[in-house]
Amino acid sequence: MIIQICVGSSCHLKGSEQVVSLFQKAIEERHLEDKITLAGSFCVGRCNREGVTVQVDDEIITGVTPATFDRFFQTEILQKL
Repeated sequence: MIIQICVGSSCHLKGSEQVVSLFQKAIEERHLEDKITLAGSFCVGRCNREGVTVQVDDEIITGVTPATFDRFFQTEILQKL
């Protein structure tokens, strides 16, 4: 699985740095380094949405925030592995 987190200007201001840290911690705690590739990306054209934009394989998901991260990781990552 490839997870790309937008680190462009808009998402940076919306907390992408925190979201990246949460992904790194969650992947490491669950020993998923061999199953998940974590990468940064620049704008994917969803800047007018709330929260950070994350692309999981070919699916683009908006609205990821530190507050919604745990639910997002459970439903969009762990359940799809």
